[in-house]
Amino acid sequence: MSALVQAAEVRNVRMWLAPDNTRLVFDLSGPVKHKIFTLSNPDRIVLDLKSSRLNTSLSKVNLGKSAIRGLRSAAKGKDLRIVLDMKRRVRPKSFDLKPNDQYGHRLVLDLFNGGSGSAAVKKAITPKAANGRRDIVIAIDAGHGGEDPGALGPGRVKEKVVVLAIAKELKRLLDAEPGYKGRLTRSGDYYISLRGRTKAARQSNADLFVSIHADAFKDKRAKGASVWVLSPRGATSEVGRWLARKENSTDLIGGVGSVSLEDKDDVLAGVLLDMSMTASRADSRVVAKHIHKNISRFAKMHKPFVEQAGFVVLKSPDIPSILVETGFISNPDEARKLKSRSYQRKMAKAIFAGIKAHFKTRPPQATVIANTGPSAGETKSRYKVVRGDSLGGIAARHGMSIAALRKLNNLKTDVIRIGQVLNVAETAAVKPVASPVVQLSHYKVVSGDSLGGIAARHGISVASLRKLNGLRSDVIRVGQTLKVRPGPVQLAKVSPAEVRKKPVRYKVSRGDTLGVIAARNGVSVKAIRKENRLRNDVIRVGQVLRIPAS
Repeated sequence: MSALVQAAEVRNVRMWLAPDNTRLVFDLSGPVKHKIFTLSNPDRIVLDLKSSRLNTSLSKVNLGKSAIRGLRSAAKGKDLRIVLDMKRRVRPKSFDLKPNDQYGHRLVLDLFNGGSGSAAVKKAITPKAANGRRDIVIAIDAGHGGEDPGALGPGRVKEKVVVLAIAKELKRLLDAEPGYKGRLTRSGDYYISLRGRTKAARQSNADLFVSIHADAFKDKRAKGASVWVLSPRGATSEVGRWLARKENSTDLIGGVGSVSLEDKDDVLAGVLLDMSMTASRADSRVVAKHIHKNISRFAKMHKPFVEQAGFVVLKSPDIPSILVETGFISNPDEARKLKSRSYQRKMAKAIFAGIKAHFKTRPPQATVIANTGPSAGETKSRYKVVRGDSLGGIAARHGMSIAALRKLNNLKTDVIRIGQVLNVAETAAVKPVASPVVQLSHYKVVSGDSLGGIAARHGISVASLRKLNGLRSDVIRVGQTLKVRPGPVQLAKVSPAEVRKKPVRYKVSRGDTLGVIAARNGVSVKAIRKENRLRNDVIRVGQVLRIPAS
């Protein structure tokens, strides 16, 4: 009986050297079964491939500064054995990758230094100045790398090369500016998983995460730079949806089995995560607008506004994160510009200026940039209110009490408005924290309250409020005590003259939630859902709702 399956060929071997591991990629003609084991005295790693043969030269692999001393192979009947002679002991890990639009079948062998089974990220010490205050740390993420070249432009220009050059220039500018430090997620041509990038930013105690890309689109006429933040419900454009799918699949190209964030089972942890994400998204939008404005001065923008999409690298709940698409490398004109060293510098300067503009008005506490006050004991700065802020949240962020913040700004109530500039004060004794810690407080339900109104007033989603209090519905009773976040935003009460006797129409705008709309109109979320026959709280921008009589 003739063989139904032909022997697979190893057609090429490529190597990528990262700070904490070495990656070998075997390009195959088809899928193969393999097994791997180690030998000692001397240290060796043995890779056996079933029904395979070698159709390339192992001697051409440049081992360089890797942990591999040499590569050799031998046939074992119909099978192929490849032996790696090692300089030192490492921890091997292997997996298969299916074909994609750039590569065929591949076998990946990762060799981790120090016997670690996964890439280790060294915890960075937050840099401090002589006066004990720290520098603002910016995590700079050059997209793709190593096995994953990213998008390819005319003349085989690679995204991974272009964005690393821009990232290194941005780091140079930040390091030269007093009060700032740049941290690269990758400094060379090697691959880091999407989760590994955000983990590196968190380990560096980063105040901002900036991911730099230069993507491609199926239509080569597409052009324009863009700045992105995380979308609460998805992308704002068809290109955004396409790019999000493409960027989020990069771990499948680079060789990581899962890209999803870890789920939190604990109720309280889930609610605090929701609060932290709200705060980081608010900061992300502010800095993104600065950078978008700067880039628009010399480059065509894909959209006249900051766009939103579900990029995985933007999902750090505790770090404001943005993604900059420096242009479409698939467009011949933009590819030519992106290859230019002068254009790369211009792009880096635009991002740098946007970062500086943001932190000038919103410096993190106990940083060199925040030290603008007249004395060493106390510093004063200014803070611009953004959507989702509450007076309590701003006070906690700057180490103040709500009463002190009201007194400093001559406020009679806790009512604040978007765009309002507040004076804030910090003491030198306040220690920096990696991320804001939110303490819970309690709220007693009074007549006229709705769950949506209470949620909006305290900057939390209705779903999170229900989850935090173990509620199965939106029904609450007068006198009931609920767990909430501190520092409520006091909403203006509806006067008798404003009470509506008939339903009105309301058009949903960016940032709206059903809870906020309900609270603003003095009705319950349940009433709006019933009036509009909604099955859940999901609404979309531009949707017209009927608001029932109040």
